[in-house]
Amino acid sequence: MARVSQAQAQENRRRVVDTASRLFREQGTGVSVADLMKAAGLTHGAFYKQFASKEALIDEATAHAFADLARRHTAGLGQHDGQRDAAQRALIDAYLSTGHRDDPADGCPVAGLAGDIAREPEDREARRVYAQGVAAFAAFLTPDGATEADAEDDAGAGLTRLSTLVGALILARATQGSPLSEEILAAAHAALTESA
Repeated sequence: MARVSQAQAQENRRRVVDTASRLFREQGTGVSVADLMKAAGLTHGAFYKQFASKEALIDEATAHAFADLARRHTAGLGQHDGQRDAAQRALIDAYLSTGHRDDPADGCPVAGLAGDIAREPEDREARRVYAQGVAAFAAFLTPDGATEADAEDDAGAGLTRLSTLVGALILARATQGSPLSEEILAAAHAALTESA
């Protein structure tokens, strides 16, 4: 049996982390290692050559999902020439779309991982990464042009916007297939864009 090169091993690990990140957002962290490795196109035994445990993979996949989210925010700013308000409006439009609702695998890790991360022990790396990711997302949603005196209120506004986005997305996914789902997205969109 041929040995896997170091470059191929790194590619396999990257593929497993990326697949896990998507599956965990779509199906939850309860996905079996066997199903995860099958989705990645690798053998079950290959998992233990790459990861100490499934928990270690959850930690790494969570960090991967939030790094991707940060890249998307940076790209959004770039597309809008650094205009934070325009980037935020575009994010709200995309976040509260039926396309985002219907694609949790490529969607926001804040919404996609919330329930599973809440059940993880407090000392887990995934919880720390998740909390940092939530704080960074809220900071991205903080109103532009804040003065130092307004900083605390503006930070609260970012958290309020994030809570509205995530709550609406979770509820819209839970009611998908009924007219209520679209109503939730529309109501949250109106609330966020009218207050902007």
